[in-house]
Amino acid sequence: MNNRKLLRTAGLCALALLVGCTDKAERPAVLVTLVNHIPVKAVWHTRVRGEAPKLRLGLDVAVDGNKVFVASYKGAIAAFDLASGRRLWERALRAPLAGGPTAADGLVVIGTSKGEVIALAQQDGALRWRVRVNAEIVAAPAVGGDLVVVRGVDGKLFGLAQADGHEIWLVDQQVPRLSLRGTSRPLLMGDLAICGFDNGRLLAVTRGSGATAWDVAVAQPHGNTELRRLIDIDASVQADGDDLFAIAYQGRVARLVRDSGQIVWARDLSGYRGLAVDAKSVYVTTAEGDVVSLDRSTGTEQWRQKGLERRQLSAPVIYGGRIVVADFSGLVHWLDAGSGAFVARARDGKQRISGAPIVAGDLLLVFGDDGDLTAFRTPPAAASATGG
Repeated sequence: MNNRKLLRTAGLCALALLVGCTDKAERPAVLVTLVNHIPVKAVWHTRVRGEAPKLRLGLDVAVDGNKVFVASYKGAIAAFDLASGRRLWERALRAPLAGGPTAADGLVVIGTSKGEVIALAQQDGALRWRVRVNAEIVAAPAVGGDLVVVRGVDGKLFGLAQADGHEIWLVDQQVPRLSLRGTSRPLLMGDLAICGFDNGRLLAVTRGSGATAWDVAVAQPHGNTELRRLIDIDASVQADGDDLFAIAYQGRVARLVRDSGQIVWARDLSGYRGLAVDAKSVYVTTAEGDVVSLDRSTGTEQWRQKGLERRQLSAPVIYGGRIVVADFSGLVHWLDAGSGAFVARARDGKQRISGAPIVAGDLLLVFGDDGDLTAFRTPPAAASATGG
């Protein structure tokens, strides 16, 4: 294991200490008994071969049309029918899968911890191309417009040709020696490729050449130790209209203008999993395990749910007008978008759920780290209760 991986592992251990200390006051919050206020139906359930990894990876659910794609770090990648959960195909790639998959333009693209990017055909899983970028990949690539953009743990951002995977451009962002285990997922918007980095900066480059369009600091390091100075942007950047939203660990959550990177507002808040946005609010899961609602226009805090503290929450998603998060014990939690009150709870396996649930039509797809994949359905919230 090289020094970079050792340092990243040290960062993971530091994060584990922050959220999983043995002191009673630092143990995961004990959940209050909840009688579901809405019916939660498990429409279908399936598995992909594998077991829960020891280290945090970026394996998520990908949906394109009527197909669902998931992968295990042991090398299995599978496609399922969205409506029924029926397995359509499965391939053994014989590689330690770690970032993705992403499904778009007829391709399924995934990265490995050994520095490979692999593209398969959505229809049958046939190999389209396989290239080496020599950087561990623990976040899903971005795919679109004849381009595949991949973020490596070493601070490199690769622009690859969608047709055959050859390198079109490469951007190298300087990152600190010590960082959390994880990277931000690249985002393609218009003629820009946008990504967060471990130095707290958000970078936008042109899709055609990789030239820098803008480079903005979302967070600045503080403190007198390397652990206190961690300011990684590991959470995926969210885009809505002309706005971008990003959050840094031990840093800030910010709203930015997409075309220029200008910060509209920023608020001190620490997070590494992600956020969700609707017309009126920004919803954040913090590093401590709080779920927080902020006013989209001003960044002012609207409510804070503290009942899930230290439960290692996923990023939030907006599903049926409610906020949904998953936790380290395999539980999925529905919250009222207007107040943050608990609405319902369901289980998806017994292992942690690192990736955010995925909304696909009227279904909510939840993928556990141990390979459990469940499609849930709940009735939508009344319009007056959603806040937007």
